[in-house]
Amino acid sequence: MEDFSEVFGMYALNIMFALAIFVIGKFLARKATDIVIALLGKKKGVDQTLLNFFSGLMYYALLVMVLLAALDQVGINTTSFLAIIGAAGLAIGLALKDSLSNFASGVMLVFFKPFKVGDVVNAGGVTGKVIHIHLFNTEFTTPDNQKILVPNSAITSGAITNINAHNKRRVDLVIGIGYDDDIKKAKNILNDIVEAHEKVLVKDGITVAVSELADSSVNFVVRAWVKTPDYWDVKFYLTEEIKLRFDKEGISIPYPQTDVHLYKKD
Repeated sequence: MEDFSEVFGMYALNIMFALAIFVIGKFLARKATDIVIALLGKKKGVDQTLLNFFSGLMYYALLVMVLLAALDQVGINTTSFLAIIGAAGLAIGLALKDSLSNFASGVMLVFFKPFKVGDVVNAGGVTGKVIHIHLFNTEFTTPDNQKILVPNSAITSGAITNINAHNKRRVDLVIGIGYDDDIKKAKNILNDIVEAHEKVLVKDGITVAVSELADSSVNFVVRAWVKTPDYWDVKFYLTEEIKLRFDKEGISIPYPQTDVHLYKKD
């Protein structure tokens, strides 16, 4: 009975030590990760996205080491445990191949940097601002303030459009007028409207030209360079102002219509 009490007491003590190792080790792993990330963050040129990604990897790697130390304290052979983990990892890897694909895609996003946190991109069927690149998915906020999580593999498997990668963007409009309207007059009006806007980068060039003789209209292409943050404001303004000026100047904007001819059979 005394032997049992001694053995039980020894195991109980080891378990308490193991729990203490895990709790304290987990705390220290988080603190160590925060300190390293803070030090790296002070260096110039270090990308915040890479820091966030590395933070997760470092924390979980340290946590595994803490777990192994705790298991060793209770007498579990960690070598055998690692072998078991390896076998289990293989089985889990086959079962969670999609998750591993997302993880690998996350690594690619971090190191190849097609976009960074804060960029507005179109990827994985979503258009929005990148908030965070996680290990398995990327968090977006859409223009209407929805939070969307997109699997990283869905992003890397398709085209990625980084909308604000450059500081300038071109506004493209197609404006149609009637065949009976004065082409030169319409062209002058379009030029005046575009050149008058203070946010249009006139020095970078403006294009107003007839691009197509369509079925029901003569189409102009209107192109103007603006600073990327001004893109939508300028596009909305030009679209509205062109309609107002054309109405004032008597220039029509035709729309497709179908003529129906009725024949009376004798």
